[in-house]
Amino acid sequence: MNDRYLAFANSNAGRRLVGALGLPAPLRLERWVAGRARPVDGALLLGGQGPLAEAASAVLNKLTDQNFADEEGRFGLPRWTAGQGPKLKALVFDASGLARFDQLIALRDFFQPALKGLGTCPKVVVLGRAPEAIEDLEAASVQRALEGFTRSLGKEIRRGGNVQLVYVGQGAEDQLEGLLRFLLSPKSAYVSGQVLRLAACAEKVRDWTRPLAGKRALVTGASRGIGAAIAETLARDGADVVLLDVPPAREALEGLAARLGGRALAMDITAADAARQLVEALPDGLDIVVHNAGITRDKTLAKMSDDFWNAVIEVNLRAPQVLTQALLEAGKLHDNGRVVLIASISGIAGNLGQTNYAASKAGVIGLAQNWAPALGKRGISINAVAPGFIETQMTAAIPLTLREAGRRMNAMSQGGLPQDVAEAVAWFAQPGSGAVTGQVLRVCGQSLLGA
Repeated sequence: MNDRYLAFANSNAGRRLVGALGLPAPLRLERWVAGRARPVDGALLLGGQGPLAEAASAVLNKLTDQNFADEEGRFGLPRWTAGQGPKLKALVFDASGLARFDQLIALRDFFQPALKGLGTCPKVVVLGRAPEAIEDLEAASVQRALEGFTRSLGKEIRRGGNVQLVYVGQGAEDQLEGLLRFLLSPKSAYVSGQVLRLAACAEKVRDWTRPLAGKRALVTGASRGIGAAIAETLARDGADVVLLDVPPAREALEGLAARLGGRALAMDITAADAARQLVEALPDGLDIVVHNAGITRDKTLAKMSDDFWNAVIEVNLRAPQVLTQALLEAGKLHDNGRVVLIASISGIAGNLGQTNYAASKAGVIGLAQNWAPALGKRGISINAVAPGFIETQMTAAIPLTLREAGRRMNAMSQGGLPQDVAEAVAWFAQPGSGAVTGQVLRVCGQSLLGA
C-alpha cells in the first residue's frame, strides 16, 4: 500500500511545506536488506557504569567497526565528543548501576549531548536490572524509572529512530549479542518504546548469517500479507518452512511454498479434526511454530452476532491453543522449540467495534504469559508479537480518514510493513531468544494507543 503522505513529506517541496506548517514529518525507515554485512552501519556509542556495559563491550566489534565510549580509553575505545565525532547510529547505555534517585541525572548527562549527534534512523538501547528482583526499595524504584524515561525518549528522538529498555537478568549477560543484533539493526525498524526481560539461556546461535539453519518452522495463515512475510523471513534465515492456510488459498500457498523450497498444507484450523490432521502431516516434528492465522468480524457489541463473535474466537484464540497442545502431547514440538503468537495492539488498548477481536488477541497474550513457565521446563519459549498499523490488504480496505489516523498516531508517523512483524518473529524464533519468554513485543512504531 502506497503512503502518499510519506512520499510527499520526503520530497524537496514536501519537506519545506511540512516544516512550515508544523505537520508530521515521517522519515523513511531503514530496513534490513540482503547482503548487509553488519547490524550497525555507522558509529556506536557505549556509556554508563556497570557490568552490563562491560558485557556489551565484548560484542561491539561484531556489530560495527566504529565504536566509541563516553570516556577516553574505556574498554579500549576512543571517546566520542559532540560536534567532533561522527554521526551516531547506535547508543547503548548501562543504567544497571543507578540505585539512587539523584543518580538518574546520569541519563540526561549521557543522552543530552549524544542526541545532538545522531544520524538518521538511530537505535538506542538502555540496559538495566529488573525492579522486581531488587530488594533495595530505592534502587528498585530507580530501575522502574527507566521505563518512563525510555518511552518518553522514544517519542522525542525522531529522525526515524527508536528506543528500547532491556532488563537483563543475572546470568543472561552472554545473551546480549543476539538481542543487540536485533534491536540495533534495521530489523527493529518499527519497534520502539518496548521493555524486554532477558533471562539466562543455554542455547546460542552458531551462524549469524543463517541463525535458523537446521530448524523446521510452521507458519499459519501463510499465503499472503504478514504470514507470507514471516515465511519468507524464516526461510531467509535458514529454516525449512511448512506453510499452512485455508483450502481456498491453496494456489497462492503452493506458489509461495515452491518459491521458498517449503511445504504447503491446506487445512481449516478450526475443523473438528484439525489437531489430528496437523500432527499426522508433521512426522518429523517442528522447532518453530508461528500462529499467524487470524480474522476480523467487526461490529459494535450491540450489533455483534453469535457467528461474528464465535468465528473470531475460534480462529484467533482457540485454534492456537488446541493446535499447540496437540503438538506438545504428540511430541511434535521439539525441546528448545519456539512458539510465536501474533497478537495485536487491539488486545492491549482495545478498539471501537472490535470487542471480539480485542478479546481474542488479549487471550493470545494470555496464552504466551501463562504457558511460559510450563514450556520453559523443556527449554521452549513462547512469546507474542503485537502489530500496530501494518500496511496490508486488510488495512488498505479501511476508510481513508481512519487509515491516515492509524498511520500517523505513532511516534514514527507512518504505518509499518509486514517485514517489520516478520523480523520480530524471526528474532523470537532464534535459538538464543529462549532468553526471552512469556513476553509481548509491540511492532507499532510506539503507537499512541495503549502506549
